[in-house]
Amino acid sequence: MTARLKLTPLGVTVLALLRESDMHPYEMLRLLLERRRDRVVPVTKGTLYHTVARLERQELIAEVGVDREGNRPERTTYTLLDRGQAAIVEWVRSELPRVDPHGSFRLALVEAHNLPRAEALALLAARREMLATSHEDYRSTLEDARSRAVPEQYLVDADRQVELLEAELRWLDRTLARFSVPDLPWVGDDSPAPDLRAR
Repeated sequence: MTARLKLTPLGVTVLALLRESDMHPYEMLRLLLERRRDRVVPVTKGTLYHTVARLERQELIAEVGVDREGNRPERTTYTLLDRGQAAIVEWVRSELPRVDPHGSFRLALVEAHNLPRAEALALLAARREMLATSHEDYRSTLEDARSRAVPEQYLVDADRQVELLEAELRWLDRTLARFSVPDLPWVGDDSPAPDLRAR
């Protein structure tokens, strides 16, 4: 039954937070931003409250209390139901082994020959700059978490991202150097498009 549920990435994230403890959406948002989960799952206050409401309708979570601090608005606290516990476990089991070969960057890379060489190189260089910034961000976050003795099982995604970004940066450096060689033919600049159809 749980395998048929359609969970969004943010929905999975909310269920995972509620596995830790009962909490209200404000606390969820604070933790997501504090833990930099917004790098993995886009989140706003509006999308979070919408997601919580949907999970409650799906009977994966339930209200367990309402409290108010001073003049602040009332805050509804939610708990994870058994059905929600089963749903997140099933989702992870389904998604963890998946390999997704699709992605807009891969398609753009395949079609980069449609741009002038200088433009393609400039765009790849801009991508490299963004990746380098992201790499440094993940690396410093990982170092900080390890200095605070955060258990490694919670750092596995950040560790993977550091390794993947390092690999992509090395590949980009080689690619930029290779395609910057003036005598390398570039379709559209100085070479006609070859006929690549099977003969």
